[in-house]
Amino acid sequence: MPRPPRCRRICGAPQVETFCPDGCGDSEPIRLTLDEYEVIRLVDLEQQTHERCAAQMDISRSTVQEIYESARRKIAACLVHGKPLHITGGNYRICGGQEAAHCGRCCRMQRGTTEKSGKNCKGDSIMKIAVTYENGQIFQHFGHTEQFKLYEAGDGKITHAEVVDTNGSGHGALAGFLMQHGVDTLICGGIGGGAQAALAEAGIKLYGGVSGDADAAVSALLSGNLGYDPNVHCDHHDHEHGEDGHTCGDHGCGNHSCH
Repeated sequence: MPRPPRCRRICGAPQVETFCPDGCGDSEPIRLTLDEYEVIRLVDLEQQTHERCAAQMDISRSTVQEIYESARRKIAACLVHGKPLHITGGNYRICGGQEAAHCGRCCRMQRGTTEKSGKNCKGDSIMKIAVTYENGQIFQHFGHTEQFKLYEAGDGKITHAEVVDTNGSGHGALAGFLMQHGVDTLICGGIGGGAQAALAEAGIKLYGGVSGDADAAVSALLSGNLGYDPNVHCDHHDHEHGEDGHTCGDHGCGNHSCH
């Protein structure tokens, strides 16, 4: 099994996410990921070496080279073919001044400004939200979920969404799976104490005890109106769901012992 890619550290989200040439019409945009954007910013704008860029982004020099070449090809395609460019997604974490000792000059300056103003950098960053997912709904057993729907959001709006398979990962391993995808927030139904501890260790904020439509739940979270259970738990792991002819949904997982 190949080793998952290291999450790339970036200073912050771009101020402008979409560029469109005159007359582009409804052309399909080319997607530049945020880690590709960061490499272009550091190497071409700040004139950093690939070695310094690698240290700042917490990745290898060879990875910087791969990202840089991919980003340059995409930008060239936009220029030559007149395609729109949309900056979104990627495998990254936003420093936002919180890792200023290891990051670049702009992050150190941002951290200093933040400390003086008393503002929290995290509120200005992009959220990456995961929802346990099945057929558009919030799947009610975290440890058995086969899919997550991942959302990126900024300024209170969803900017990108995709469904990813867990590839057989379960329970404790799922926290690592989410961490590898840069997730900082999870919405789910029932979840056991061990998984909650793993999420807390990974720095992932949990909103448990939620049911219904996945998209609607994320929209509610972004608007500050999500109903959830801060004491959610799932205390029936002594038997596997599905034994004796019942399933998590059949006995109300999300309505009694899972919360």
